[in-house]
Amino acid sequence: MYGYKISQELEQYGFQGIPKGTIYPLLLNMEKKGLITGKMRPSSDGPKRKYYRISEKGLGEKKIFVSEWQSLANSVDQLIKKDK
Repeated sequence: MYGYKISQELEQYGFQGIPKGTIYPLLLNMEKKGLITGKMRPSSDGPKRKYYRISEKGLGEKKIFVSEWQSLANSVDQLIKKDK
């Protein structure tokens, strides 16, 4: 996906408050770290767009993040259940 399309997708998942100017620096940073790759492609709607794809390194980092997130979510669930 290209940057603007990514922002539209994020909005569909409840992330409406993210400024468009925030997404592009994050994409650039992720690209520099090798988590995603970017490729310029022609667009039928105007100038070329940079399309991004997650890299193998990015998939590995995603797996680690999801595992850590699930652990945190489980801990928070236990804390909430304890207070009931």
